[in-house]
Amino acid sequence: MIINYAFQAIEQMRLHYSRLSQKERKRYAALEALKIGQGGVEYISNILGIRQNTIKKAIKEMAQESEIPSAPIGRKRKSVGRKKNA
Repeated sequence: MIINYAFQAIEQMRLHYSRLSQKERKRYAALEALKIGQGGVEYISNILGIRQNTIKKAIKEMAQESEIPSAPIGRKRKSVGRKKNA
């Protein structure tokens, strides 16, 4: 598969990448590589200057995290009986 992002898109990706923390950078690179599919790891590695092994490791970490059921966000309200209409 031949991948070729527009120059402006690459520049925006690099700018966004430069503003992220180290952990966020790895996750961002992994997400971009996953969006591309086959050849994505190599392509994103070349664009962002991150090692391919780092991207692959981040993809594995994200896959493991998604297998763990997440705790509910916020609290759920108890269902209470409705008022009777008079």
